[in-house]
Amino acid sequence: MAEKKHLKIAHIIAEIAPFSKIGGLGDVGRDLPKALLRLDQEIIVISPYYSLVRKQELQKEKIEGPSPIEIDGIDYPVSFRKHSTAYGLTVYFIVNEELFGSHQNVYDQGDDDALRWIFFSKASLELLKHINFQADIIHAHDWTAGLVPNYVNSLYRDDLFFKKSALVFTIHNLNHQGTLTMRRARPHKADKGTGSPPEQRSFRNYINFMKRGIVNAQVINTVSERYAKEILTPQFGAGLDPYLRRRREHVFGIINGIDYEVVNPAFDGDVYVKYDFNSLEKKGKNKAALQKEVGLTVKQTTPLIGLVNRLSQQKGFALIMEAMPVLLKMDLQMVVVGSGNKDYLKFFREIARKHRSKIGVYSPFTQVMASRVYAGSDLYLMPSRYEPCGISQLISLRYGSIPIVHSVGGLHDTITDYDPIADSGNGFKFDAYATPELLVAIARACESYKYPSQWSKLVHRAMKQTFSWELPAKKYLDLYRVALRVNARGHNGH
Repeated sequence: MAEKKHLKIAHIIAEIAPFSKIGGLGDVGRDLPKALLRLDQEIIVISPYYSLVRKQELQKEKIEGPSPIEIDGIDYPVSFRKHSTAYGLTVYFIVNEELFGSHQNVYDQGDDDALRWIFFSKASLELLKHINFQADIIHAHDWTAGLVPNYVNSLYRDDLFFKKSALVFTIHNLNHQGTLTMRRARPHKADKGTGSPPEQRSFRNYINFMKRGIVNAQVINTVSERYAKEILTPQFGAGLDPYLRRRREHVFGIINGIDYEVVNPAFDGDVYVKYDFNSLEKKGKNKAALQKEVGLTVKQTTPLIGLVNRLSQQKGFALIMEAMPVLLKMDLQMVVVGSGNKDYLKFFREIARKHRSKIGVYSPFTQVMASRVYAGSDLYLMPSRYEPCGISQLISLRYGSIPIVHSVGGLHDTITDYDPIADSGNGFKFDAYATPELLVAIARACESYKYPSQWSKLVHRAMKQTFSWELPAKKYLDLYRVALRVNARGHNGH
């Protein structure tokens, strides 16, 4: 098959920054399409029109929808809003006031959240037909778009409009599989993942959206090479590893990038003093300003550890809590910024109250404090239990805050262990998810910090590293071509 240089690609995704960003998925929703545009591809993004998007009063064109979307005998009206970004990306928002507009939250809408994502998947495919965007690639992201490949292979199986569209499904976090994540299905109700999704009210909450994406897409990828291998194992497979192993030759890993026009201490308006790798003395000014703002002892020789993350079990906070009695005896300081688990937050607030000159806690998360912690900290702690990609460690490198990480997933792929003798590496890693291992890594980092000339070389090297979207975008183009070849051979995922 002669390969087209120029592909028509539709991204279907629940979040897109800055309009509806909740986490890293929103960044990918903006940054990957933007990078593909720069490679001269024809790109659109499809995402829901939440109330938080409507309130932003974006310039947009209203497109009346096709006939209503029928789900379990009920008609749900649909229309679209088309918005063009300043950098030339076309975003289509799916409008249904009842399902998306009237809600404050992006996720978790009570006992019938499945309905929203069934509607979103069907409406996205109807939009493609409505605007006559015959995509070479339909790229569905994460469980919220997991039914898109499923519908193309079932409901639209005989529709010539989608005949040449190859289906790519990206797993951003395998542990979130759909609306059932919080309420485990009894075995007889478990979703087998075959055929058309059950849309009846009594069954739809049992759909495993993630499984259906995996079973039906031509190719599956996840957001780091290491995680793509890990999810084939029972330890990281979250119950779906047998289905992933069955598709093993169609499972790939591509690390996420970051947009250095956005994430950069040279441009960041939220840091105390802007700086780059040629003005590291200004990083020291950020540290002093952060220590002052948080109420820590202002001292350059004490290493300051930053944590900017969701307070969750995934991010390794239980490990940090176990290590705390030892950490409090060490010559170090810590600033924690994040929202999430209330018990974790209570624990850190209690510690901060007793050790004010040593530990600061900021919750809820704010972008301003996040930037200031990246800029002001010497070390960045990320001992995640599992980590599909991880963006925080990439940001911390650019801000010259050296990562201490558990060697899993994307953390394994992006951080190399510091060797002071060879003067190589960009961080500190530990292999086993255990408190003693974490403490050894922190102790090594604090010891290395005592040697300023060596340390500034390490920081300089970390800040010069590039994890931009340029290379991942080219890898996605290669992945799309694989998907097109698989599709041309008539493989539809099953």
